Amino acid sequence: MAGTDRRKAYAADHVDKGAPAVVLVRTQLGENIGAAARAMLNCGLADLRLVQPRDGWPNVKALGAASGADAVLSSTRVYGTVEEAVADLNVVHATTARPRELLKPELAPRESVAAMREAAQGGARLGLLFGPEKAGLKNEELVLADAIVRIPLNPAFASLNLAQAVLIMAYEWRLASGPLEDIEEPPPPTGSARPATKEEILHFFEHLEGALDERSFYPTPEMRPKMVQNMRTMFERISLTRQDVQTLRGVVRALTGEPPRRGPPPGSAD
Repeated sequence: MAGTDRRKAYAADHVDKGAPAVVLVRTQLGENIGAAARAMLNCGLADLRLVQPRDGWPNVKALGAASGADAVLSSTRVYGTVEEAVADLNVVHATTARPRELLKPELAPRESVAAMREAAQGGARLGLLFGPEKAGLKNEELVLADAIVRIPLNPAFASLNLAQAVLIMAYEWRLASGPLEDIEEPPPPTGSARPATKEEILHFFEHLEGALDERSFYPTPEMRPKMVQNMRTMFERISLTRQDVQTLRGVVRALTGEPPRRGPPPGSAD
């Protein structure tokens, strides 16, 4: 559908800087990346992150499907893992259509946006996670999310194209945001009470799990992945702050006899 107002300033100047980053994981088709970029810029989102795109990046097929959303594609970043892609974010919601056993909040798109906007008021940086076209996200990737988003569709035919799913989430964010001209850039998160970044939380997980490995906590090697997944899900439900993470890491050090750390923990912005 046509409708771009050529009288407006360059598209990169008309984006919502507080909007969620869109993280596409192991996307198979360049056309879907381009169509997702187009959907994002339609709604004022511009931070596109790719994790292991199947056909590499840049991808000429994405350019055509983007229909001029060059402001998004030119700044797209590529990562080797989901952990790296969300490391600087505080709140991440993941979309999935398949039933999961993870004990996480399940939200409709509008509920997801409302929760993220509330988090953004406290300075949180946000992300939306989308899995590959065929299989979706793995459980170990969903564990990184604070909530799971389910789009209420016909249960007999709930399959969406990747770009359609991105458009639904981006539109809900746009709808809740008001005119782009009226949106103020959110303040950067500061202080120990700010939400912990995913990088800080992952460093805590690695610290805790390493200590448990050394003390033979897991009954069998086969049981370890599921127990790790359950523990990570439990801590992710708490909405940890930076101070929480520092305290928890201090607890682990005290219990294992490690010397106290001096200076900021790994992953800290300080």
